[in-house]
Amino acid sequence: MECRLGCGACCIAPSISSSIPGMEQGKPAGVRCVQLNEQNLCRLFGKPERPKVCVDFKPCASVCGSTNQQAMTNIDELERLT
Repeated sequence: MECRLGCGACCIAPSISSSIPGMEQGKPAGVRCVQLNEQNLCRLFGKPERPKVCVDFKPCASVCGSTNQQAMTNIDELERLT
């Protein structure tokens, strides 16, 4: 599955415990990553400073669903369960 450009759910919904440039302590669940631009695209995509957790995340139908809202709902639920 290819990432839906402009979705941004994986950069908003989950907590990220590793350091992110501009968010050295990571980010809480539901907080927009500072590296997410106005078009919901990652400013660090393809750059070496992008956190490993972000590089390793691969979109899949069971997490991303078929809409941006489904992705947000699914990731919110996974976050709640963990």
